[in-house]
Amino acid sequence: MRWNNYYAIMFWLTMAGSCFTGCRHKGLPDGDADNGGLFLPKGFEAVVVVDSLTGAVRHLAVNDNGDIYVKLRFPQPEGGNAALRDEDNDGKADVVKLFDDYIDKSSYGTAMRIHNGYLYFSSVTRVFRQKLTPGELVPESNIELMLTDTQPPRQHDTKPIAFDKKGNMYIPFGAPSDCCQVQDRTPLSPGIDPCPIRELRAGIWKFDANKPNQFQQDGQRYATGLRSIVALEWNNEDDNLFTVMHGRDYLHSTWPQYYSEWQGAVLPSEEFLRLKDGADAGWPYYYHDQLQEKKMLSPEYGGDGKKTGRGDTCAQPVVGFPGHFAPNDLLFYSGNQFPKRYKNGAFIAFHGSTSSAPYPQVGYCVAFVPFQNGSPSGAWEVFADGFAGVDTVVNTSDAAYRPMGLSQGPDGSLYVSDSEKGKIWRIMYKGDTTKFDASSLTAMNKRKLEAPNLKLPDEIKDNLDKENSSPEAQNYNIYCAVCHQRNGEGSGRFPPLTGSEWVTGDKVIPVNIVLNGMEGDITVMGKSYNNKMPSLGLLPDESIAQIVTYIRRHFNNNTDTVTTEDVRKARKALKAP
Repeated sequence: MRWNNYYAIMFWLTMAGSCFTGCRHKGLPDGDADNGGLFLPKGFEAVVVVDSLTGAVRHLAVNDNGDIYVKLRFPQPEGGNAALRDEDNDGKADVVKLFDDYIDKSSYGTAMRIHNGYLYFSSVTRVFRQKLTPGELVPESNIELMLTDTQPPRQHDTKPIAFDKKGNMYIPFGAPSDCCQVQDRTPLSPGIDPCPIRELRAGIWKFDANKPNQFQQDGQRYATGLRSIVALEWNNEDDNLFTVMHGRDYLHSTWPQYYSEWQGAVLPSEEFLRLKDGADAGWPYYYHDQLQEKKMLSPEYGGDGKKTGRGDTCAQPVVGFPGHFAPNDLLFYSGNQFPKRYKNGAFIAFHGSTSSAPYPQVGYCVAFVPFQNGSPSGAWEVFADGFAGVDTVVNTSDAAYRPMGLSQGPDGSLYVSDSEKGKIWRIMYKGDTTKFDASSLTAMNKRKLEAPNLKLPDEIKDNLDKENSSPEAQNYNIYCAVCHQRNGEGSGRFPPLTGSEWVTGDKVIPVNIVLNGMEGDITVMGKSYNNKMPSLGLLPDESIAQIVTYIRRHFNNNTDTVTTEDVRKARKALKAP
């Protein structure tokens, strides 16, 4: 009997021996049977921490004890932040508490970071911090106002935060424009040269991370030529600031003589940039074309899709991701739970496109870029997919979830937040790290080449309008669907057309909006919106009549048509003294 026990023990040791060094999943909770709906590389599992957090989620941060802190997308009366705790180590949040009622609670408030024992978070115009209380889930200290942006909230104001090793914090000030046009996002409108926005926006400023009550003038401009930044992080191994920038929009709809619908859907790239002090990424004069692998001169400044101008003098991306993927967070992995190839590499949360029509919307994934010695050492990979819940995202609203924030837990788990319903996943590695190799990525590499939300679309086969020859629908999809979506339901930032009182009432109202554009706060069906609607007044009367007729006769709207004569009269009235 003793010998039987001896051999049994030796057999177990032999079978488990390789896992002593290769397996690091001791103490990790079980993953969900379906990995929370995610597709992951071989050996990875995911557990849903919370399925639908009230107020949805922007960025998140995980403390050294595993507590999770979340910046709410839609702040609640109980507070603009949430704290979560898993008390029985099953991977699920057992305690959820909302806290902190603070000024300027916009849905674009973004940052949530833990730094030197403080919780740093932001609204669109302010950055705050709060000392964490040891042992307490909700901090008991007062909120400190660290930075105030005196300009009112506008597009591309998000305020993510990064910290270097010397006590500095880095804050972007986004450009309130697509490409610094005379008339923003308006077809054929030229760019302003020089662009005045670059003086106080379209850049990243450096501030003292420990000094309260700062303003923009108290900081130092660190980098410029950056349109919209949500994903920002300091790479401690390389000791440099990195970002993944949201590229510009509307290449086809504003300059159809130079760019096809396909080019408008796939260009320009989302630029993964290493930013040195004084870097200029080139916005609005230049954009990056990942297919040609070079910076191109913007059409607003004389470009035509072929001219490069002086683009080679701009800061160049280390990776050019596909257009409109919408990068919303960046994390350099420093843990030991994942296989060695992930060490010091970059994870990027891609929120997903709104402006890829007439092709499928793209992104909605977490990507990974392997790094070595502070630089990419291979092509980007799909690390986590399946967030959208559908194979083809025709409209942004079709996506069940949209990846937003990333954080690393104390055990090396990766946490991912969703901005739509407030879902949070915890991704863990349960395999043998010594056996993780290229074959472990086979399924994910296949998804990158085949999944409609990830692959480079075929110009003919993947055009969702290829069977639709209606000029009304084509004009709507070219000029309007990039914001209001093909189903007319909007995208969160832009209002719906379905049942909208602005659409179904007096026909003169939508005609005037399309002709003249609109800017500022408006209320649509009881909800407030604040984004610029470009003027389409340069289009012929017939095209405008087709667009307004289309929105008044579709999306469950059933009102009368608009004629070319209606548009002519409205145009004349707008020009009248």
